[in-house]
Amino acid sequence: MTKRKQKLELTWIGKENRPRLEPRVLVEDPELSYHAPQRVTENDIFDNILIHGDNLLALKALEQGYAGKVKCIYIDPPYNTGQAMEHYEDGLEHSIWLALMRERLYLLRSLLSEDGTIFIQLNDDEMAYCKVLMDEVFGRPSFINQVAVKMKNTAGASGGGEDKRLKKNIEFILIYAKNNDSSIGFSKFNDFFEEIDLFELIDDMEAEGKSWKYTSILTDLGHLVEERTVLDGSGEPIVVKKYKGISRTTVSAVMRQSDADLDRTQVYQEYFDTIFSDTNAQTSIRTRIIDEFQSLEQDEALVASYVPRSGKDKGSLATHYYISPSIRRVIWLKDSAEKSGSRIFKKEKLGTYWSGFPLNNLTKEGGVRFPHGKKPESLVERILELATAPGDLVLDSFLGSGTTAAAAHKMGRRWIGVELGEHCYSHCIPRLKRVVDGEDNGGISKSRAWVGGGGFRFFRLAPSLLEKDKWGNWVVAKSYNAAMLAEAVCKLAGFTYDPSDTVFWQHGHSTERDFIYVTTQSLSGDQLRQISDEVGEDRSLLIYCSAFRANTAEFSNLTVNKIPAAVLNRCEWGRDDYSLNVQNLPMAEDLPPANGEKKPKKQKAVSDLPLFAGPSDEGGDA
Repeated sequence: MTKRKQKLELTWIGKENRPRLEPRVLVEDPELSYHAPQRVTENDIFDNILIHGDNLLALKALEQGYAGKVKCIYIDPPYNTGQAMEHYEDGLEHSIWLALMRERLYLLRSLLSEDGTIFIQLNDDEMAYCKVLMDEVFGRPSFINQVAVKMKNTAGASGGGEDKRLKKNIEFILIYAKNNDSSIGFSKFNDFFEEIDLFELIDDMEAEGKSWKYTSILTDLGHLVEERTVLDGSGEPIVVKKYKGISRTTVSAVMRQSDADLDRTQVYQEYFDTIFSDTNAQTSIRTRIIDEFQSLEQDEALVASYVPRSGKDKGSLATHYYISPSIRRVIWLKDSAEKSGSRIFKKEKLGTYWSGFPLNNLTKEGGVRFPHGKKPESLVERILELATAPGDLVLDSFLGSGTTAAAAHKMGRRWIGVELGEHCYSHCIPRLKRVVDGEDNGGISKSRAWVGGGGFRFFRLAPSLLEKDKWGNWVVAKSYNAAMLAEAVCKLAGFTYDPSDTVFWQHGHSTERDFIYVTTQSLSGDQLRQISDEVGEDRSLLIYCSAFRANTAEFSNLTVNKIPAAVLNRCEWGRDDYSLNVQNLPMAEDLPPANGEKKPKKQKAVSDLPLFAGPSDEGGDA
């Protein structure tokens, strides 16, 4: 007997129970769709999507049309803070949170492109458990980073029992790739640099006993005395020019010798373009230049120009400077810093601690109040700068007040947002209309020079395809017209809904020769025979109808099923809510235990408690 191979995974109450989701149809409401009256730029995007409805059902509805097409997902789910846990069995609320998150994560993974990434923001209530859950759904090799984000100023951070715990002022973002193992998968993030005040950085380094390296100044390159060509490892030319008579000094020397009594800040301002550090880093280019020139005199320098085959300068002409005596590489301050007015900022490559976001008056950003859990547009901007390019598709299935959609829109990314709560109407729509109209001056509007443009389409989830009649029988819902019925059945059967303008029985297809036809009619033998003749021997047709009167075995190119009998067991019908609001859990009754003392009864686990319905105290917005 073969022993079942065990695997490391998280377990919880009811993990084996998986919902059978109905792939709903998305129905557009043209009255709530919105777009600018004219193009602002050639790159305006009008087909963004805002969906009102349960986000698990919405993700299932998106799966067929958008599987493998989303470049970046950012979600900020409710944090499950445990405020309703006092009278309940430990693990009930937690188990439901995990179960419903798992279902969403599997669907989100299917929507990601092979080189796509997902960012999930949480606090420490569920972060560690979500990390293990993500390892299970995405695979542990797909983990990229865990980021700590400063989300509150310490002076105002809620203590939550400061006598026992430190104040909470950070949250966490888990980052995973869809595919982290192949050539078509995730390769790397876009370069992103934080701006740090140069002089604050120097002071901090000196206070820590560290040496600040950018203290040399090249005042004169001298004159050209020689030019040679050196070959790189691939035989490509490196043109090296030798200069003699160079002049160099230091920042401190300029400060001492200046007649104008320049201070440090003024020296860095005046000599910004020629301040440098030097290094003996071993690179293949430097090694070949050393082999060629051996050494330099104190007043000599080399300038090497070549076209790199990799790295940030790949494909374009790069120029490197080398100085005496051991041909050390010159690193210019201007290559890693920027001068803006009277200030200089050092550009530091982004790490895993993020701060500097505007946290004061954040509740009013975007022109809508959202007191709890709101995220700054600049945080979403940073994520999208890292993981996307203009035109890429971004998804947020916990849209909250609409931050992700607003930021993505201003950055020229396509977006899909899903929100169940009433604030889809009270917050998201008004906010996104202001973005389109160019009336939203907050958030990242100024840095992006946003003036409006583009638009979005508003969709609702169609009701369940099947409903019970007055006798308790499942029938096709009365709200479904012929087109909605055909699209819904196509989704159920795994066909692409693509109705033909000329062939009545072509409502969709799975291949170029396999089609589907959906009708509420009862089909006779003559009708089926006529359809079979039109389909022909080299094509096949799947038919869903209310009834048929014929021996279908005589039609080899037809497969005929009855609605609703053929789909009854496909999924859960009539269920519109897969969400949980733990504060709506019923209170347990008090039952006397054996010793006569009254204690609250622990609530048993219930598999169909609603999850994520309504606004939460934390999270739920991006």
